Amino acid sequence: MPRTYLITGASGIGAETARMLARGAQHADSVQLFIAARTEAKCQTLVRELHSLGATAEYMVGDLTDASVAPLLIEKVVARFGRLDGVFNVAGISGRRYGDGPVHECTEEGWAITLNTNVTTQYRVCREAVRLMLTQPPGDNGQRGAILNMASILGLHPEPKHFDTVAYAASKGAIISLSRTMAASYAHAKIRVNVIAPALVRTPMSARASDDPAILNFMKSKQPLLEDVIAAKDVAPSCVYLLTDASRAVTGEVLAVDAGWQLA
Repeated sequence: MPRTYLITGASGIGAETARMLARGAQHADSVQLFIAARTEAKCQTLVRELHSLGATAEYMVGDLTDASVAPLLIEKVVARFGRLDGVFNVAGISGRRYGDGPVHECTEEGWAITLNTNVTTQYRVCREAVRLMLTQPPGDNGQRGAILNMASILGLHPEPKHFDTVAYAASKGAIISLSRTMAASYAHAKIRVNVIAPALVRTPMSARASDDPAILNFMKSKQPLLEDVIAAKDVAPSCVYLLTDASRAVTGEVLAVDAGWQLA
């Protein structure tokens, strides 16, 4: 039976995870991918690439900060593919340009926009996905679905020198609590919920930090395994693991992909 995955991102870690799922389908069961993002051009480019890799793929353009989008998104996934086996909640922002920073400097706008974009969007997608998964029969793996939420190492291990952003850290900590609570609530229903918590990864969102010479120098000691910013392709295998049957006995876990950040 084909597995259907929803990924709320068309670049960075989300895109690399979609590519890896599609490549894996060349050697195993077929994969159906549904991509959701705010930019149509990025969605179209990624979907074309997924098609070339042999996966069935569709997309929807939408802004998940709009409360009406998540229900519509799940509705479209089901209308196209009939069920939903996995969700990767990737969409999020850095709130610096809105005023995020250390708590004594963080603005009302920075706090509100960062929490709304990073946490509330994931809550909405999780809510709609779980409502659907509860109604669908278990798949051939005996489970109704897997949800993977994107957090950050900053939700676990702060770094005040270069990454003192209280709203961002709080949003990522909230995602961890949201996910673990969900995992406890729905394990009996055979729905798994886990978290991926990367350190500094080279993505469009992290471009400011990833191109800063001072931060690049800092990464030599803060991410000592690589002595550099992590490539998205080095995070994607862990995401695929948590979305697929390789982790069918795993729920409520937070997997840090941090090149040694928390140990440095």
